[in-house]
Amino acid sequence: MDTTLFFSFMGSLIICMALIPALSASAWRLQFVDVPRERHAHDAPIAKVGGIAFAVATFAAVLLWAPKDQLILSSLLGGAVIVLFGIWDDRIGLSPRIKFLGQTLAAAIIIGLAGVRLNSVPFVDDVLFPAWVAIPLTLLVIVGVTNAVNLADGLDGLAGGLSLISFAGIAYLAYQANESLLVLLMMSVLGGLLGFLRFNTYPAKIFMGDAGSQFLGHYLAVAAILLTDSARTMYSPLLVLFIWGVPLLDTIGVMGQRLLEGRSPFIGDRNHIHHKLLAKGLTHGQAVGVIYLAHAVMVSCAYLLRWQSDVVLITVYLLWAAAILSMFLRKAHPASSEGTPTEAARSLHANSHPSRVSIGPYAFKALQLAVPLYLIASVAMPKEIPWDAGMIAAGLLVAVVGSMVAGRGTAWVVRAGLYVGSTCLMYYSEVSPRLSGADLMTPLNIGFILLAGLVVLTIRFAGTDRFQTTPLDYLIVLLAVVMPFLPEMTVGTVPVSLLAAKLIVLFFSFELLLHIYSSAATRLGWVSACMLGGLVLRAWWS
Repeated sequence: MDTTLFFSFMGSLIICMALIPALSASAWRLQFVDVPRERHAHDAPIAKVGGIAFAVATFAAVLLWAPKDQLILSSLLGGAVIVLFGIWDDRIGLSPRIKFLGQTLAAAIIIGLAGVRLNSVPFVDDVLFPAWVAIPLTLLVIVGVTNAVNLADGLDGLAGGLSLISFAGIAYLAYQANESLLVLLMMSVLGGLLGFLRFNTYPAKIFMGDAGSQFLGHYLAVAAILLTDSARTMYSPLLVLFIWGVPLLDTIGVMGQRLLEGRSPFIGDRNHIHHKLLAKGLTHGQAVGVIYLAHAVMVSCAYLLRWQSDVVLITVYLLWAAAILSMFLRKAHPASSEGTPTEAARSLHANSHPSRVSIGPYAFKALQLAVPLYLIASVAMPKEIPWDAGMIAAGLLVAVVGSMVAGRGTAWVVRAGLYVGSTCLMYYSEVSPRLSGADLMTPLNIGFILLAGLVVLTIRFAGTDRFQTTPLDYLIVLLAVVMPFLPEMTVGTVPVSLLAAKLIVLFFSFELLLHIYSSAATRLGWVSACMLGGLVLRAWWS
């Protein structure tokens, strides 16, 4: 199970990132394109095939690495149904009645075949709902959460980022409860979702479509119910309210407001939380960041309050609900011109950082040298590298060299080589270290600290015209900062917190070089080829 978690995550990530360019190229021909309309935040047609990519990536990872028991097979079948109805909706546009039919069918499959049910009665220990209550209640909840995530898909990266936070929270809570199968499912979803979000953060190059948002909502509902199943864990069923967080409260607020105004709850409008934040003058990125933060705090409450009584849980949740739903009681005021920075103010802000001119180029040049040196040196750090890792590296090496020779898709193939190759290096450096594991100040860790400093300096002094940070970037940085303070989580003997921090710094350094330096794809391609070649040699001939 230890390496299975690693490979399920990486496999899903790679498959998703490989599928997205191919699906995007076919989107116009297959008519999977989102055309701007009145309630949309974008003004140009964008392919909506991202959901297909991460759903297929999740299915593939689960089929390859998960045991084929009834729960797994039922979840795959239910997920396939919801994705197929979503694809149908993205292709021609379905009526709400047909959408509900698909959502109900998917929920019925997971309830009937896998026995997933909301059994526990809150506030009363050791009392379960009878089947005639539990089954329709579970069906209603799964369909409701599916629609809540679907409705949250209103800004670039919003639904995907919120789902990422929730799935990460479920994975960690499941790990704490030794629910290894649920952790594996979550890692498969997280890998594909993270691969998609790289393309979906503002300004989005691709959308997930209804296929993606309904898939995420369905799996989020099912996973949260499994996490709080009294037959599996000791967690209170009320924890699901925190895990579903902002999307659930947003749906309650929007539909409640529509009903109070005498309108149909199923006819769209611009009253969602993200619309209200934009109306107050927040930028696209700021609105997404604020919602991420609120949702992350709610999911954190699920962990911090996991052993508290139901009275404490419902009290804290109602306080959060009151704070968020109060937004629907206030009238939105359009952003005033005073809140918009003028050209002169922007110019003054740009000129108020003279150190950018002097420090930025030096930090960037140092990063250009440090990344290749760190990667090449890392090849020597593991005591041994498994033969199958060499096979993966060999395949990627052929793909990287082939893309550079052909001159097609170079940037994305190089990314895949760098991401997967560096992940294997960092992982096996921890699994089989050449130096004593008790010594934290190894050359690899010292290099990591220096590299992290250069990444921070480059981001700080590069300027937004050269590198624009996104809410996803801040979310990942927050994760890197928080993880070392969580109770120790390991994959085998490898501390996940340290491994994640190293990978986040490396991935940021790759993106910085690829964004700022026009010919970085070719240079990093050769660096990637050398690193992958070193992995092959170490795996097969050392």
